[in-house]
Amino acid sequence: MAKPRILLNLFHPTFEQSRGNRALAEEARKLANVTFRNLCQEYPDLKIDVKKEQHLLLEHDLIVFQHPVRWYSGPALLKEWQDQVLQYGFAYPPGVGDKLNGKCWLSAVTTGGPQDAYRSGGRNNFTMSELLRPFQQTATLCGLTWLPPFVVHSVLPVTMGGISDEELGKRAEEYHILLDGFTIG
Repeated sequence: MAKPRILLNLFHPTFEQSRGNRALAEEARKLANVTFRNLCQEYPDLKIDVKKEQHLLLEHDLIVFQHPVRWYSGPALLKEWQDQVLQYGFAYPPGVGDKLNGKCWLSAVTTGGPQDAYRSGGRNNFTMSELLRPFQQTATLCGLTWLPPFVVHSVLPVTMGGISDEELGKRAEEYHILLDGFTIG
């Protein structure tokens, strides 16, 4: 059986300085069935090639949106990408724009804060599941199957209270295993 085709869209405006997203990307890029794209590098002017992006979506089974959580959401380019690419008649509404039906959406996100900050009563008041609901609803509206998000907390430098390099390496390895083990159906 052929491996599912995975499109990994990275949205990180300062990827070169990233600790967490860089570690995840390095592991994901080792997989032959992953098409890795750094969209902030590809579209620094926010001028998105909509047809190219739609074509790539059609060619893949799993769409991964990898990014840091910034101000309880994703980077600006991710929102612009959604606004431009997930067009009426292509991605929604059901029965009209159903080109993405049957594909899967995986949010792979990093945070600077610790996991216990993301809970009711925690510093950020909400769980990651609650904060990612707009992405989940977007996936649902577009006919994509929403997968449980892959979250890595505390990716700040160790000197600023972030997880150890060893722990980050383990989480990146888990990400690799998750992507490698993805199956359709």
